[in-house]
Amino acid sequence: MEQATSSLTCKFRDQTTSDIVVHLKTKDNNKSQHFNCHSPILAKASKFFSDRLSQNQIEPSTCIEVECTALEFDHYAKLLNLLYIPEELILEELNSVKSTIGVLKAANSLGCEDVKGACIKYLEAVPWDEKEEEEIVKLVKSLGPEAAPVLARVQPVSQHAAQTVFISAIRFATSVTSPIAGFSDELKTSAQEQLEYMLLEDGDGPLVVMDEKVKSELRIGLKNLFENFKSSLNFLSSDFEHEEELAEERLLIVLNDLDWVCGISQKMEIMLDFVSNWAEISSEIISVILSKQFSLGLWQVKSKIMEITSRALDAVGYGSVVLSALARVQFLKTWLPYIRKMKPLLDSRMESEIWENMEGAIVSFILALPSNDQAEIILEWVNGSDRWRYPDLSEAFEVWCYRAKTAKRRLTTAISISKMNFPDFV
Repeated sequence: MEQATSSLTCKFRDQTTSDIVVHLKTKDNNKSQHFNCHSPILAKASKFFSDRLSQNQIEPSTCIEVECTALEFDHYAKLLNLLYIPEELILEELNSVKSTIGVLKAANSLGCEDVKGACIKYLEAVPWDEKEEEEIVKLVKSLGPEAAPVLARVQPVSQHAAQTVFISAIRFATSVTSPIAGFSDELKTSAQEQLEYMLLEDGDGPLVVMDEKVKSELRIGLKNLFENFKSSLNFLSSDFEHEEELAEERLLIVLNDLDWVCGISQKMEIMLDFVSNWAEISSEIISVILSKQFSLGLWQVKSKIMEITSRALDAVGYGSVVLSALARVQFLKTWLPYIRKMKPLLDSRMESEIWENMEGAIVSFILALPSNDQAEIILEWVNGSDRWRYPDLSEAFEVWCYRAKTAKRRLTTAISISKMNFPDFV
């Protein structure tokens, strides 16, 4: 009892009452420091010191050496100080994640359970940055079940929980409510970015399984965005008369949402829904945008429309979206005149890579059409003026000629064979 009482009144590094010295030093002896301590406190708070003290007769000159690395030195020194703090107050002495990680390592090494427990409580409750998180996860795995609460925030979530969050994010990201002072718009952008991350095909794989429930939710959101776009087109004329810049900004926000959902639709394998909706309102888009009222404005809107159309052409042209021949012909004939008209006007406003990719997609698109439809489009290109030279259909023309001759040869051969085999029927 007397020993316990005296230990409570002892102060760290109090030379007048100290009965033992802890020699803290680095393994290379470049850094070394002596700390006056008290054996009752050390023995009670640390298994390491308890074991060492039980092996030796304690004398005023008793010295126990503790080795550590230079990076660990300050953490070990802080740990020695914490051994003198009442258990219920240790948590208050911890003030940073980096320092606490170091103290926890030292406490684990010296078997200081009270300090170790306080460090675990602290780390479980406070935020970490990415680098700290990696170090904590690595450290905690070596500490046993008592440290498990620290890892609760980084445990894999259930598929149901991930899907529920994903669906809620889709609803918010495809919402069409008017933003309040830009705040809602920022939140929507954040939700869209996180959805892209959750679908990212990295080494860990996507976070959410693309089942019909998830796809159905995106289809609903996609439909809402297209309805909002159609409504915005209808009101564009009146909005433009009052405030040109604001009208363009509003329509651009809607188009950016559509551009985003186009990318998500590709990843979630419902690009057919997007292209079908875009094709359905293509004539209306072109009619509005090419009206005389907007001939000298809406350049950002016109550029964004071209980018989205390019993505749709790419999807159909390279076969990731399957449409009927009639639908493909109609889609291309709707957009090709617009593309030719806008190319010289938007050339400097858009990256050359977009034009190159779109040209390749159009060529591939044409070559998958029925031969007579190919001929009609190629003829229009051959007879067109210089401004119609985009897209360059030389490759399509070359392939069409080759196919036409090959088809004629096949037909001639087939007729010859028929005459030989069935002379009476020819």
